[in-house]
Amino acid sequence: MTLRISFEFFPPQTLDASFRLWDAAQNLAPLRPNFVSVTYGAGGTTRKLTHEAVGAIGQNFGLNVAAHLTCIEASKAETLEIAAEYAAAGVTEIVALRGDPPKGEGAFRPHPEGFRDTVELVEALADTGKFNIRVGAYPERHPEAADAAADIDWLKRKIDAGATSAITQFFFEVETFLRFRDACEKAGIDAPIIPGILPIHSWEGVKRFAQRCGTAIPVWLDEAYAHAIRDGHEALLSTAIAAELCDDLIGAGVEDLHFYTLNRPQLTRDVCCALGIAPEVSLQNVA
Repeated sequence: MTLRISFEFFPPQTLDASFRLWDAAQNLAPLRPNFVSVTYGAGGTTRKLTHEAVGAIGQNFGLNVAAHLTCIEASKAETLEIAAEYAAAGVTEIVALRGDPPKGEGAFRPHPEGFRDTVELVEALADTGKFNIRVGAYPERHPEAADAAADIDWLKRKIDAGATSAITQFFFEVETFLRFRDACEKAGIDAPIIPGILPIHSWEGVKRFAQRCGTAIPVWLDEAYAHAIRDGHEALLSTAIAAELCDDLIGAGVEDLHFYTLNRPQLTRDVCCALGIAPEVSLQNVA
């Protein structure tokens, strides 16, 4: 079995952030990812920056770049115009998402002339015939979903609309993903479900994020980090936890892993190396 990996970056909003993104891409490109994705900010606030980052990463590192595209703050025509610009620039991968509303606005409200949900967006992108379309998936109940079955129903609708694979929200225990994968298969979803892996740079920060997005926090993991932080071993624990999670997923037949890098490459690189994924060395670098 050949393991495929992919990475998520976010677009920079400051000069320092631009250097961090460049460093992240430069450090992770030698691991030969299947693709890398570049996110939108909440409310579509980084739309132009996302477009620029997609172009720069593709041109300078020769990576297959998937651009995030959302339903937020844009009409259908505007959204499809952005998609057309990506296609003209040689981008063939789109991660289609509903997107988060602007901060402080609460619940999602569709643009009056925009796509009502991800299903409509996927259908429109699929009709162009220009993109491989990936969507999001939630192995634990989305905060806005009625129940777990509703999440699976939405995912099936997105796949039926033309998406070719799904990338999950991050999770902490392998059983969470395996139960979700089994439920998807039972529901007739045959597209690949790619587990999203979040290497933990700051446990306190990740806990806050997990609480917002409905990711369950195991007691054993919280206790392990309490000890590791006390002893100054947080980074070591993070590498071990992520590597073990990935290894268990691979052992369960998973062939793709998607890493949420937060534009901080070292921990993701360490985890990949622990899995036996060696960087490709240019002959120019060893001459």
